[in-house]
Amino acid sequence: MVAGTLAAGLFAALLFAAAPFIRSGESEVTGAVLCGLAVGWGLLALLSVRFTDQPQRWAVAPALFMGVSGLLLVWFGAPVDTVFSWVWPPALLALVIWMFFRVRRELRSRSRQWLIYPVIAVLALASLGGAYQTLGSAADERAFPMPGQLVDAGGYSLHLKCTGTGSPTVVLQPGAGEMSSNHALLSQAVSAATRVCVYDRAGRGWSGPADTVQDATQISADLHTLLHNGNVPGPYVLAGHSFGGLYVQTFAANYPDEVAGMVLIDATDRAPAPVTRPGAARGGYDLLSRVTAVIAILGRVGAVRLYAPLEDVDSLPPRPRDEIRANIADPGNLRSTLEEYIQANTSMEEAASLQDFAGKPLVVLTAGIGNDAKHEGSQNDLANLSTNSVHKTIDFASHEALVAEPDAAAITTQAILDVVSSVKTAAPLPK
Repeated sequence: MVAGTLAAGLFAALLFAAAPFIRSGESEVTGAVLCGLAVGWGLLALLSVRFTDQPQRWAVAPALFMGVSGLLLVWFGAPVDTVFSWVWPPALLALVIWMFFRVRRELRSRSRQWLIYPVIAVLALASLGGAYQTLGSAADERAFPMPGQLVDAGGYSLHLKCTGTGSPTVVLQPGAGEMSSNHALLSQAVSAATRVCVYDRAGRGWSGPADTVQDATQISADLHTLLHNGNVPGPYVLAGHSFGGLYVQTFAANYPDEVAGMVLIDATDRAPAPVTRPGAARGGYDLLSRVTAVIAILGRVGAVRLYAPLEDVDSLPPRPRDEIRANIADPGNLRSTLEEYIQANTSMEEAASLQDFAGKPLVVLTAGIGNDAKHEGSQNDLANLSTNSVHKTIDFASHEALVAEPDAAAITTQAILDVVSSVKTAAPLPK
């Protein structure tokens, strides 16, 4: 009975999380999971009282605790997150301690050692991890105040930071899972010559979460709205690293009159032909988005925060290095990164809509380390988009080094400045 009711709770948690009447936000899905687990505890209390001589009335307590918490999250969503993050961990810890003593006294079965005690241990770890995450997030918020401004991008706010003066404005687009601080070396160097803007995509850095599918088309539309609402006039020189290369190509395809030049920094390969998107149609039911929300629960209990200090960003200055690690520790970043990879095929297809960059200056930089013939060929194809282009393979640089290590980032900076100069003078790019 114990095994069956706990299994029923897990099944109900997954079923509720996938239910179409539950909004796909992380808070709502977390609430649905809690409601499902509450069903399991409730069944244990009910069935044990009715059918056994060992009634487990204590199970009503976790059923009510998880059920009420889950309903509040499902109904109110993100607005109650702050309160829950502070109240839930100590309340859960008090509950599991109470549960331990009640189980020890009332359950005379091997299921106590084999099932209930392990579950209690997991709940205790979740409470301690939740407290660790809440305290760590509060410390990060105090230590790393937002350096730029929040701008409405159509229903949610994105962080935008612009420095330097001059025209054209350079817009930096970080890679998958990365934030504005990952481009600290580039933004600092480029700002000495012209205006440069870097921003955080939805769900990471200082930006708020989005309620839209974040494929290349949506990301480029968000950036377009952000720049206009943030009073950053075009035309722009776009520089995109890794997945960011897909997004700037899509931006150039959708808003060609607002793009004067482009730098593709070891950009992710585009799709050679149409592909099938793994999720649902835009605006419809998306099961994979709910799966990412469930996985992101790991961030709520501090699991990702344990990994964050291990992120290899030591080549960056101390401030952006610590900002990046704080961003990695945030549960919102985990979910936005997972969703970004889920949309990868769609983004690669949408980037391929850029078929002709005409005579606009275009520099393609390729990392020499970790490169292969297929990727090299794809990079050559990108260079062929423009009649005024240069393709350089940096033999000593890895994919991440092109933006994060001083020697390689200096080459990337010079490529950006070469495009800026070509835009200003209408001269060909230096070979």
